[in-house]
Amino acid sequence: MKAVISGMVRPLLEGKLPDAIEPVWFMTPDEAKDAIVDADIAWADMNDPSAMRDVFLAGEKLKWVSTIYAGLDHFPVAELAERGTMVTNGVGINTIAVAEYAVMGMLSLAKNYPDVVRASDNREWLNSSPGTIELYETKALVIGYGAIGQAIAERLSGFGVAVTGAARTARPESNILGSNDWQRRIGEFDWVVLATPSTAETKQLLNADLLAAMKRESFIVNIARGDCIDQDAMIALLQSHHLGGAFLDVTTPEPLPADHPLWSMPNVQLTMHLSGRAQRKMFPRSAALFIKNAQAFVAGEPLDNRVDLALGY
Repeated sequence: MKAVISGMVRPLLEGKLPDAIEPVWFMTPDEAKDAIVDADIAWADMNDPSAMRDVFLAGEKLKWVSTIYAGLDHFPVAELAERGTMVTNGVGINTIAVAEYAVMGMLSLAKNYPDVVRASDNREWLNSSPGTIELYETKALVIGYGAIGQAIAERLSGFGVAVTGAARTARPESNILGSNDWQRRIGEFDWVVLATPSTAETKQLLNADLLAAMKRESFIVNIARGDCIDQDAMIALLQSHHLGGAFLDVTTPEPLPADHPLWSMPNVQLTMHLSGRAQRKMFPRSAALFIKNAQAFVAGEPLDNRVDLALGY
């Protein structure tokens, strides 16, 4: 079995894969595209989405694709599904880092921490706090109640935040609302946290009408994808101070152009899609998952984190 794998993870995998798998290491998209033509397996994540898509389109014989990403927006999902290719994703690998980032964002918005940092940079001694909101006894709606959404909720419980989850299917016994219910009740919450997977269904999930229905001076935290929000409508509501602020780890597009208004808005904090990278264990965790799945693949056993390509997660 031929496996095309990024040379970046070679030190973590070499000598640990089943004997039945022959790894071919690559360092450039062109090398990956050449090697993947007759490959059975690929772990070929790249920073360039267009190049990555082209690589996977060339892999017509792939039986299993592994990725460190949770979402599949960089992959030719329809073609992979048509070919019967299995895909396993990186759900769980970045859960802790992203959940911590979301909570950090809420704290930073509540205390307006960027103004504290700016004052410190300017050697300016502040006599009052730029932000005076406590998380305690506030209400948060976490939209997307998978591994990351649940990890956010667990961490917020320690701050005394009342968390309500939102998912495709309501689970009243676990305080999880279905789509119709959370949309109807969105005005009840002080915080709306987006932690959804990136699928066709989640694009513009938080549309202009829902944004306008949010509680006045409430906050948005987005650690999902930029296109989950009607960004122009959000900007207008932030400028009018209908919304209190936003912590955006993701935007549309990425990178955000230097002249984009989000950069200069005082009630917006941008973190350049760094949440998942804010850790030291991403690649060791990914390698351990790949090795486990490689052993299962060779043995004909079920793989962990297999994606339902029809749903996109």
